[in-house]
Amino acid sequence: MQIMLINHYAGSVYHGMEFRPYYMAKEWVKEGHDVTVITAAFSHLRQKNIEIKERKEEFIDGIRYIWLPTDKYVGNTLCRFKNMLQFVRQLYSNMSYFKSLAPDVVIASSTYPLDVYPAFKLTKKTGAKFVFELHDLWPLSPMELGQMSKYHPFIMLIQYTENFWCRHVDKVVSILPNTEDYLKRHGLADNKFICVPNGIVVEDYDIVEPLSVEYQELCDKLHKQGFFLLGYTGAHGIANALHTLLYAASKCQTANLPIRFLLVGHGQEKEKLILLQRKLKLSNVVFLDSIPKKQVHTFCKEMDCLYIGWQRKQLYQYGISPNKLMDYMMSGKPVIHAVTAGNNLVRDANCGISVPAEDTGAVFEAINKMLALTQEERQKLGNNGREYVIKNHDYKFLAKKIIEFIK
Repeated sequence: MQIMLINHYAGSVYHGMEFRPYYMAKEWVKEGHDVTVITAAFSHLRQKNIEIKERKEEFIDGIRYIWLPTDKYVGNTLCRFKNMLQFVRQLYSNMSYFKSLAPDVVIASSTYPLDVYPAFKLTKKTGAKFVFELHDLWPLSPMELGQMSKYHPFIMLIQYTENFWCRHVDKVVSILPNTEDYLKRHGLADNKFICVPNGIVVEDYDIVEPLSVEYQELCDKLHKQGFFLLGYTGAHGIANALHTLLYAASKCQTANLPIRFLLVGHGQEKEKLILLQRKLKLSNVVFLDSIPKKQVHTFCKEMDCLYIGWQRKQLYQYGISPNKLMDYMMSGKPVIHAVTAGNNLVRDANCGISVPAEDTGAVFEAINKMLALTQEERQKLGNNGREYVIKNHDYKFLAKKIIEFIK
């Protein structure tokens, strides 16, 4: 089968996030399918972008990547919206070439849904099946997380687009579990929906890199001093609600708990979080720069416990599927999960402690409970998480599930 996946932000293990398109495509190639990933030259998610002025094609691990030229941008500005429009325009201008590849299925998979229009047009020209892969609910996501009005022109455009693809799509593959009824209210017909969450490649966790000398020495030093290490890795963005963790850290400092918080990563909120750290005079919080993906597993295993938090938003009633949580659980470490959502992997796997989102007191109490557990009890929780992910979230299984559903 000729599979064409359109994802503005698609990356690879060589470029950085997003990883899901790469891992899915790699598994499909192993199964004998020809896979083309169409993506933009610039994405704020990637560690490595490319600079091109015209379409570029290359093969990466058996996957045909087609890079389309787009401008750089920083943050959620008009420049980012311009970048989106450039990508969509490039999809139209390269339509003849995409048609010549004769896809059997076209998957529109960008987080924002504007690529559905050229994707739908391509399916009409080729007779291919039209599949939409739902990452986040747009326009609900920018409305709830970005406080955008439903009457904003961009939101009205995205709402029209959501209604369009719900009416015209052949199949929907949703990363979020509880979205089918919502989509049906916007026009999706019966028997067109499947949930396929984010996943992991088990073998990748056997190919890890050591931490930098600086980071390893820091972990060793804190362990020798008798501190319990609570770690966080990934984006420092609005959605991650790390302010809750910092206020809980303040309570820990007041209580003189033997704990250190190590936060690894970057993001638009990091400077504000550093200012909050200074305001609260937190000596138990350490902000660290991002590390390569292959070092994330090494870092997680150095921690005694890992943390992930969310904002308290109605949006999350439709479910969540964070890649970060998969990495945490594969490390075999217990997790403190501050979430109010329609699903909860930490609860389902019994691999840690779950508390309501943005509840500083509850996070503080969870930290106390985690400190009170024995090493053996924490290890059992960690083992539960690893076993659960391997059983339910291996990309080998998930990729086959999508193909069977599309067929």
